[in-house]
Amino acid sequence: MKHFLDTTDLSRRDLSRVLELATQRQESLGWPLADYGVALIFEKPSNRTRQSMEMAVVQLGGHPIFTRGEEVGFDVRESVEDITQIMAGYHAMIAARVINHDVLVRMASTNTVPIINMLSDKSHPLQSLADVLTMREEFGSLKGKTVAWIGDYNNVARSLAEACAMEGAALRFGCPNGYGASDDELSRIASLGVASVEQFTSAVDAATGAHAVHTDVFISMGQERETAQRMHDFAGFQVSEQVMAAADRDAVFMHCLPAHRGVEVAAEVIDGPASRVVRQAHNRMHSARGLLAFLCEQNDITKGDTK
Repeated sequence: MKHFLDTTDLSRRDLSRVLELATQRQESLGWPLADYGVALIFEKPSNRTRQSMEMAVVQLGGHPIFTRGEEVGFDVRESVEDITQIMAGYHAMIAARVINHDVLVRMASTNTVPIINMLSDKSHPLQSLADVLTMREEFGSLKGKTVAWIGDYNNVARSLAEACAMEGAALRFGCPNGYGASDDELSRIASLGVASVEQFTSAVDAATGAHAVHTDVFISMGQERETAQRMHDFAGFQVSEQVMAAADRDAVFMHCLPAHRGVEVAAEVIDGPASRVVRQAHNRMHSARGLLAFLCEQNDITKGDTK
């Protein structure tokens, strides 16, 4: 059974197929989820992920069913395994945004229906699909391109790095001391086929020559108590006009959102001509639709079957 817990659950060929499906006209995909439900479980708040996933399910003929984390109560009301096996009787797929990535692993271990990671403490693979789709639209191919990440090497950065490595891009990370990728992580990314991978403790150095400059918030959900320390540590890592000036002259700026102008990115950058954040956000729906269609193909989920 094919799941999507991390970007690396896809082969290079799989990733290309997902992105190919994402660019197809909706009507050409048919209605593979007709008469099916898709469970969407959220232990954390969501805006873009929830709306894009719900619309992607609807566009394939399915019925998205939103459930809050406290309603299912992983390992509080019921075990992860019991919840998954019962919900699998109602739905063709289960997608979950979880606090602990291990919950997704345990869900997938039941081998009942495809499990999709809508964000965990480890990774955010759905975001990486939209990121690569947006950069493909911009550049045609990522081969020969350099992608920079400025800020915390977090779950979003990890999934982006995996996808870019699989696409053959070069990677440059600009992270404060203590917030970068470990040596083992850099080696892992290098093993995925990346053109090159480098890490710097300077935003300008990391952005130098980059064709796409990515960032994220300095304080993620659950890190609010670290606000003062993080604001101190990330001083100098704002994606400013100076940072963008170090990048390729035609470089684009990208952000997974939500963004804080004047903190991790200057307003002049995110609202300027290099910004692709709106298209990137819109591509969350198209890439999710492509993934769902791909999982239908891989798991033999077709219109007319019944659960």
